[in-house]
Amino acid sequence: MDRQGGARPHYRTLALIVGAAIFMEQMDGTILATALPGMARDLGVSAPSLSIALTSYLISLAMFIPVSGWLADRFGARRVFRGAILLFTLASALCAFAPNVAFLVAARFLQGMGGAMMIPIGRLLLFRSIEKRQMVEAMSWVLVPAMLGPIVGPPVGGFITAYLDWRWIFFLNLPIGCLGLWMAGRHIAEIPSEASRLDLAGTILAALALGPLLFGLELVSHPGSLAAGAGLILTGLGAGALYLRHARRTAEPILDPGLMRVRTFRTSMIAGSVTRIAQGAQPFLIPLTMQLGFGYSPVQSGLMTLATALGAALMKAAAPRILRRFGFRDSLTLGGFLAAGSYGICAFFTPDWTFPAMFAVLLMSGFFMSFQFTAYNIIAYDDIGEARMSSANAFYTTFQQLMLSVGICIGAMALEGAMLWHGHETPVPADFSAAWLTVCGLSLLAVFWNVRFRPADGVEFSGHTPRTWSLRQALRDMRGLNPK
Repeated sequence: MDRQGGARPHYRTLALIVGAAIFMEQMDGTILATALPGMARDLGVSAPSLSIALTSYLISLAMFIPVSGWLADRFGARRVFRGAILLFTLASALCAFAPNVAFLVAARFLQGMGGAMMIPIGRLLLFRSIEKRQMVEAMSWVLVPAMLGPIVGPPVGGFITAYLDWRWIFFLNLPIGCLGLWMAGRHIAEIPSEASRLDLAGTILAALALGPLLFGLELVSHPGSLAAGAGLILTGLGAGALYLRHARRTAEPILDPGLMRVRTFRTSMIAGSVTRIAQGAQPFLIPLTMQLGFGYSPVQSGLMTLATALGAALMKAAAPRILRRFGFRDSLTLGGFLAAGSYGICAFFTPDWTFPAMFAVLLMSGFFMSFQFTAYNIIAYDDIGEARMSSANAFYTTFQQLMLSVGICIGAMALEGAMLWHGHETPVPADFSAAWLTVCGLSLLAVFWNVRFRPADGVEFSGHTPRTWSLRQALRDMRGLNPK
């Protein structure tokens, strides 16, 4: 295969390579969530407060994803994709040697810089290389290795935490990263593209808005940090207002608010962002619920977290058929109820629930939530032309990661708030119930936006044939056949 622009890889090959990169990122996240209590004891902090180790990564993603599209156009998507894998791998090694929380947070931030290039540019490679009619199946194939990360992560993380040292969690990324570098170099062709002028001022303003905003949300979830967190949130909002003013005066802003005028993109952005609140919170809440709330061991907690990943893997084969049969609008509308509702059942978990029953609920939750994200990630680009694809991908991915981080922050704030309300120094099942109801109630609001899709939206992707018959149209036809 000509790596510099000859024959392009089969869509399944490309999807699996991109999915393998996401595998490394996803496995790292799920292992870390499972190991939080053990890491907290080793580093001398409380488990809820260590959520900053999760959030720092997502803050970095939000700050650096906006420039990913420009970097891909300027230096080549294949080259930047490989560089991102290398940076992520080296940062993983630094995490393994972290002597304290501050060093760990800094190393996770560096990991986020690699992830900021790796994930969105991988998706960009898919949209530039694959025909629309193949996109639903390709996106489902991406989920095969991508979902193996969450499947492998929790049990491995629980085993490492229980029997080894949590630092081995990060060493696992080293061979995976090396394999990803080799596969990307061998099988991905460089796709020529033309870069616009870098919006440097917009890049700086976007970073100053997103970074303080997310870090502020993180701080307000911890006791005694309300003033500092509020100050950072106000700083982020102020920088965001300056960015919007700048974007209106710039021909090619780094994050183009004008994309929100595209109906399908806007609807997917809003509905997907709200849905991601529950998804962002679940890797933080599930291990803590199982270990601190129910007294499960790290290994048992890891096996429980495995359920959501298995549900997502089962979705791979079902997604193309569901979308082909029912289309995007009806599938997303019903799926919105089922995804938020199934996670909401977690609020009613108690130590009396059996392991298989809780596993089944989380399996169902993973299936429906993964379906929602597969559909959102495709329908968002239904009306986006090739010239705006890089900009749209950076914009969408930025807010996707932003809302995942917001989900962690809301989950942590709700948990801390419930503990304060009940006067608990350590969380109990009732505190976790309050946190689950909060994040799932917010995610349920996505249904109000899902119904705004049109029956014909995304038909080139799904192959769905929307029904055109309606009572109103039938009455019009009858009047036409029987004019007065």
